[in-house]
Amino acid sequence: MPTRATKRGDDRTPLDLDCDVLICGASFAGLTVARELASSPARPRVVVVDRYEIGERQTSACAVPRPWLELLGLTDAILQEFGSITAHTARDAFEWELPEPFVTFDYGTLCRLLAAQGSFAFETAKVEGRGPAGSSPGAPLTVLTDRGPVRAPLVVDALGWRRVLAPAAEAAIQPPEAYLSRGLEVHPPGRSDELALYLDPRYVPDGYSWSFPAGDEVRVGVGSFDPHHHVKDPTLRLVEDLGREPEGFQGNWIPHRLRPATGDAVFFVGDSAGHCLPLTAEGIRPAFHFGIALGRELRHVVEGRQTREQALRRYASLSAQKDPAYRWLLRLQRLVGGIVPHRRTLTAALRATTPAPVARRAWSAYLGTLPASRWSDGPSDAGPTVGARPADPQGPAVAPEVEVVGAARPVGVPGD
Repeated sequence: MPTRATKRGDDRTPLDLDCDVLICGASFAGLTVARELASSPARPRVVVVDRYEIGERQTSACAVPRPWLELLGLTDAILQEFGSITAHTARDAFEWELPEPFVTFDYGTLCRLLAAQGSFAFETAKVEGRGPAGSSPGAPLTVLTDRGPVRAPLVVDALGWRRVLAPAAEAAIQPPEAYLSRGLEVHPPGRSDELALYLDPRYVPDGYSWSFPAGDEVRVGVGSFDPHHHVKDPTLRLVEDLGREPEGFQGNWIPHRLRPATGDAVFFVGDSAGHCLPLTAEGIRPAFHFGIALGRELRHVVEGRQTREQALRRYASLSAQKDPAYRWLLRLQRLVGGIVPHRRTLTAALRATTPAPVARRAWSAYLGTLPASRWSDGPSDAGPTVGARPADPQGPAVAPEVEVVGAARPVGVPGD
């Protein structure tokens, strides 16, 4: 079980910082934003705050299309690769060939590799909310943590579905009365070559279950589209049916509806903006996609090419442009949830999508909603390889001179 890393005792030094960019949450999305800022000639002072150490708290099955890890130079984290995915019902199995391979990866390794491409000060602290806001356009915002305030004109909420920094006027969402799915996963030791989904009402009537091999462990879990449906017992049932032991529990609420990507001068990314895809609960690919998009908008601000207000409008628009795709996936989620209990209808639907040409078209359309190729010719460089370091409590976290390991390379060219 991850240990909350917020400093205590003599190590609990107060925070009272000013910086150019404050990223709340060392998530996939938050670290991707930091990565995009690292190669800016403006050398912005970036602070990342999280209550856990980087790479400490896994809440994902950690599977993603391989091109995304190639794009970001993260292939060293890959544990296993799959060219197809198999959907199991209570009686049958249907295999879909994938137009691009999916991979499972080591969470801690990927987070550390991604963080190493950023240049930022890292502090362990719990973000508690917003402080007083400045009255002038572009004025610094104050974010309150359990160790003190941090001020920055550019603030990112990458903390997850709770939207800790949401506008005061926004209605708080609390599960199960929210647009959230419910997931639980265990990580028993073992090996397998099959990336598997289970559409079986024995486990969950409105959702799906999975078994994702990752080297020497298999990530087995159950996800319910209905947040009222408890998933612990179904997870234990699936693990037993697969002949494995329930080890390494982890769970989370999973957003399945797009939410405003900006509010009261704060930028939201990843689960805090509802960027997790409905139907599949795929959150890592959207975190990378929108993390890159937001990082580049913020880079334009720190380089003086646009104002914060312009960046807020542009990023909100970029996120909202994907709303039609998210709505279609949510409709499909409701459709799938409705037919899982009906064996004949489910079998007919899966059989119809199994032929290779049909499967390829369907998966290509799905993967095309957020393709890695969208960013393959982008202007941003991968940042220098540096370790995250504590912020200076006496002033802004100015990046020191660092040794660049190898030549800077364009996004889209993986590291050695």
